[in-house]
Amino acid sequence: MEHIIEIDHLTKDYGQGRGVFDVSFFVDKGEIFGFLGPNGAGKSTTIRHLMGFSHPDSGKTLLNGHESNKERDIIMKKVAYVPGEIALPKNLKGKEVIQIQKELKGVCDDSFLTYLKEYFQLDDNLYCKEMSLGMKRKMAIVSAFMSDPDVIILDEPSSGLDPEMQERFIALLKEEKKRGKTILLSSHIFEEVDACCDRIAVIKDGKIVSLFHADDLKHNKIKRYVITYETEEKRDNAIKRLEENGFHSEKVEKEKLIVTVHDDLINKFISSLEKNFLDFEEKKESLEEYFMSFYKEDLKYGGISQ
Repeated sequence: MEHIIEIDHLTKDYGQGRGVFDVSFFVDKGEIFGFLGPNGAGKSTTIRHLMGFSHPDSGKTLLNGHESNKERDIIMKKVAYVPGEIALPKNLKGKEVIQIQKELKGVCDDSFLTYLKEYFQLDDNLYCKEMSLGMKRKMAIVSAFMSDPDVIILDEPSSGLDPEMQERFIALLKEEKKRGKTILLSSHIFEEVDACCDRIAVIKDGKIVSLFHADDLKHNKIKRYVITYETEEKRDNAIKRLEENGFHSEKVEKEKLIVTVHDDLINKFISSLEKNFLDFEEKKESLEEYFMSFYKEDLKYGGISQ
């Protein structure tokens, strides 16, 4: 497959644990790639580097083979981008902003623009200062998609949209995928990522903690095991041994642990497991449950809200 987007060992350290650290992934042509994490995890920082807005401490980002911080102008012409924070000129009407964007992007055919405005029920006769967050978000989506680009970069694109518009947005992404578009979708909304992404990366504290095919989770190739031991000490010994062999696990209740395992690693998992358990139960895992297995401690101490 042809890699359209490449993030290669990207590091940007802002100090005090803030930034991104050795982040690597790629997005293939015609793929929707989900970039999943809460606010502050490093999603927007990664995307700003991809768009050429920031310079890395080390590593690089490429789009269609163009290095972001060296060929930003070329990238901006080839990509549709919806930023996480929408800033519109307050004293202009929506249609005036769209006209400026049309001229910048060289859009001559209004047919797709007209369709998008109707599809998202965008009232571009309003002044930007009069627009709700949802209407501003629609403005950003329509402005980005109207040039019919081959590559689309989305940073929390449906935040502020009502449920109906969120559903319409997901449907639009699926249609764009059918047309061969390449899409990077950064989001903290499980339903959105689960509904349309081919592969998903989970980011925590600026580091990729998991990267997997969405179908593996949907088709139960990623399994969640609840294991019960006789004592907390035996459970803790089991957790230590699993971690030494590369398996992430979490404590639940007093003598139980939960571990998530891909089918490809099941033999290694079994051989790594302390065998003196009392009970062993398999549970199918949703995307949200899988994600929260990495953030369980943060949730406990108030770091994440559901």
